[in-house]
Amino acid sequence: MIVTALFVGVYLTICGKLALIGLQVSPEEEVSTLDRTVARPDIVDRNGAILATDLPVLSLFAEPRKVVDADEASEALAGALGNMTREEIYKRLKSRASFVWLKRGLTPDQANEIKQLGIPAIGFRGEVRRFYPQGRETSHVIGLTDIDNGGISGFERWLDQSSFGALRKSGMMNGAQVQASQLTIDARVQHAVHEVLDKAMEQYHPAAAGAVILNAKTGEVISLVSLPDFDPTIPSEAAEKDRLNRVSGGVFEMGSTIKTFTTAMALELGNAKLTTIYDASHPLVIGSQVIHDSHSRGKPLSLVDVFLQSSNIGSAREALSVGMENHKAFLERTGLLSKIAFELPEVATPVSPRVWRQVNSLTSAFGHGFATTPLQTAVGIAAIMNHGRLVPPTLLPRSEEEARALAVQMVSEKTSDDMRYLFRLNAVKGSGRKANVAGFRVGGKTGTAEKVIDGRYSHTNNFNAFAAAFPMEDPAFVLLVFIDDPRPEFPGAGITSAANAVPIAGAIIERSALLLDVQPVFDDPADIAFAFSD
Repeated sequence: MIVTALFVGVYLTICGKLALIGLQVSPEEEVSTLDRTVARPDIVDRNGAILATDLPVLSLFAEPRKVVDADEASEALAGALGNMTREEIYKRLKSRASFVWLKRGLTPDQANEIKQLGIPAIGFRGEVRRFYPQGRETSHVIGLTDIDNGGISGFERWLDQSSFGALRKSGMMNGAQVQASQLTIDARVQHAVHEVLDKAMEQYHPAAAGAVILNAKTGEVISLVSLPDFDPTIPSEAAEKDRLNRVSGGVFEMGSTIKTFTTAMALELGNAKLTTIYDASHPLVIGSQVIHDSHSRGKPLSLVDVFLQSSNIGSAREALSVGMENHKAFLERTGLLSKIAFELPEVATPVSPRVWRQVNSLTSAFGHGFATTPLQTAVGIAAIMNHGRLVPPTLLPRSEEEARALAVQMVSEKTSDDMRYLFRLNAVKGSGRKANVAGFRVGGKTGTAEKVIDGRYSHTNNFNAFAAAFPMEDPAFVLLVFIDDPRPEFPGAGITSAANAVPIAGAIIERSALLLDVQPVFDDPADIAFAFSD
């Protein structure tokens, strides 16, 4: 009985040990649990060029409990890995865990060198890593992913917040073939815009610069660039404070570009015509606020001259003719005062006075007193140019028919006609002349806003913008360029919008118009009559 009991005890012990081993997670299974690098869909531009794709890589892991000589192994691996110290590797190899990662995403050379070392208890695991062929050029649009291939910014993050993200978290995407996501971005135009802005950063030394090109008919974003940008393969760069996507994620007082909306409002709601006269002969005083023009002509101005000369006094009187409540309601209708719906997570909420008073209405008429995003400004101007139809922006393909179904009539066809006339006239005779690229019938409006520094407007720190549309007979595209706090190389070079934002816009249009299939027309008598008619 004693012998039998001993044998039974031995066998029960063996069975119990086998059961425990069976219940334990194997190193390979543990890797599978930890490995969340599910394949993501390719992201392509409107022409099929790859903007983001997955590539297979090898990652290095260890089973510390099976490591024979941690000292020797860490010494050998330190030489192969390069960016890890011997102490870091030794600490991981001496861990009591059954599995540890040593290095995610090895280069082929690193993998080959480590294989030749033949170290026991060291293994490789196949993973996928995100690759961005366009690099910095599309960084603010596409965003980037984390070490586990999860989206953390830009369109990559939006993907994870969509139905794809839900399937990915559920594990249903493991090994699944996913269809590419096509964006409205044109990689060729994006390259041109990025290159022009990059040169502008060198020439004007601003804190930042950016541009967005919209299809005025559909709301599709053709290009979106914000500098400084980042290398999506170096996530730490994206976290630096100056790498904000300022096109959709930054709010600014947009200066005189807002006069586009003020003038349209006067035409739409104030019974104004192009020949309506506004008294700009002396400053306008509202309480403690004195509104004046930087280059006062000291005389009454027609609505056309108010726009061409960018008169603050004239714009304020346009707002007075409409009334405070109507003015606020019009700005709300344009979408300038509320957060815009867009596929990128980096979208800022505009800042406006909590209580809307008469002085707020008058200063808002010339772009001071409320802050909005460059993207929203471009969308609103596109509506004024596009026969008055306000279409929400998108990074996903949209037809003109689909856009018309979504559109809201912001202003009348007549107001849109008059505003196209004023835009074209300003590019021929006014502050937008340096963007008047021959053949492409450009129109536009400048904006030079003094920045608020330590609670006061600074006369030496500007946020400059220029909104352009082309071709003006029926604009297909709207471009908005901004340059934040320019510091030109040469003294006297000018820090206003006309001196820098406008020529930047001209260079972008010159580089991109043909890529956008806008055919040049030279020496068009009809266009000249249109531009100079009274």
